[in-house]
Amino acid sequence: EMDTAEVYMQACKLVGVVPVSYFIRNLESPAVTLSHHGLGPLGCKALAIALTDTQISALALADNSIQAEGAKYLMETLRANFTIQHLDISHNHLKSAGAEYVAKMLLDSISLKSVKLSNGFTDDDAKYFADALSTNSRIKVLDLSHNEFCGKGGEHLGQLLNNEGLEVLDLSWNHLRMKGAVAFCAGLKVNMMLKHLDLSWNGFGNEGALAMGEALKFNTTLVHLNLNNNRLTNEGVSMLCRGLEFNDTLRVLTLAYNSLTVEGALALVNVVKNSPKTALEEINICNVLVNEHFVHLLEVTCQEHPGLGVQYGGVGGFMAKKPPKRVDPMKVIQDYLDQRKLRLWDFFRNIDKDGIMRVSVTDFRKAVQQSSIPLDRYQIEELIQRLDRDRTGMVDY
Repeated sequence: EMDTAEVYMQACKLVGVVPVSYFIRNLESPAVTLSHHGLGPLGCKALAIALTDTQISALALADNSIQAEGAKYLMETLRANFTIQHLDISHNHLKSAGAEYVAKMLLDSISLKSVKLSNGFTDDDAKYFADALSTNSRIKVLDLSHNEFCGKGGEHLGQLLNNEGLEVLDLSWNHLRMKGAVAFCAGLKVNMMLKHLDLSWNGFGNEGALAMGEALKFNTTLVHLNLNNNRLTNEGVSMLCRGLEFNDTLRVLTLAYNSLTVEGALALVNVVKNSPKTALEEINICNVLVNEHFVHLLEVTCQEHPGLGVQYGGVGGFMAKKPPKRVDPMKVIQDYLDQRKLRLWDFFRNIDKDGIMRVSVTDFRKAVQQSSIPLDRYQIEELIQRLDRDRTGMVDY
């Protein structure tokens, strides 16, 4: 009998490929990473022959151009292998034929717990995985990122959520968009197992946000949700918040690099503040500029929810809606003086100690702040801009 290394060497000789020395050196390791080794279909065939009798539990074969042919050899071996629990065959140009081979293996596998399948698969290929995982509840982690799943694919993936074992699902960098997002969220609404979900870079838009909000009203297991880069606006976040009001399990929500302003940021914090049962602990809106009102609201909210952390871009944001019109500050001063039967002349003369008919902007600001005139700092600055239009630093009364 030959040991595994000898079997591999003979297999390489048989199919006419150069053996990978790294594989021979690491046969006794529980995890073998053979990514970027240029195996090709025949190199994968030789490897598959050697894998029939190993104790390897994690195998990474990303970026080896094994194609559908290599996938066929590998999947035949994996259907009879009882040790490999984690498999990465991303970026291998598997196409539809390869997707079918992988799906057949997933139907029968009793050892695999996590699979990474980023291969540019299309809508039709999504059905293979949905069908395979409808009966395999042993897979806990599934990575289908960097594929080309669109509207129809979203329907199949929504059906995939009927799986009773899947806990982590990565669908980032697909093309689900509106139709796919709505169909997928319909499945999420009734899912009872999924805990971590990555939907970043899918172009959900506000329609997708509305569907996700509806799903969150009913989902009771999701803990981590990534919606980065999904073309959401403040309106979309408002729709999402309608679902968050009823959700008591989601702890982490990432919404970075969407088209949000401080208005959307305020809506998110208000949901936490006004929802007694919320479990939200972390909100990521790291590219959004906020204002002082947001900072104050966050401080108040954190007093009731001390575990809450919000990553935002900095203070300096603006409201999308126009702020309410302020009372003319000159009118405020005039009303103040009229009530006390004073003249505007008298007000300025009290500031102008030198009697030169002008006062510095600094002295004017101090005088107004120290008086009992009911002006806030924004109104004072507006007044100064009007009285010193040429920016000379002096107010000529």
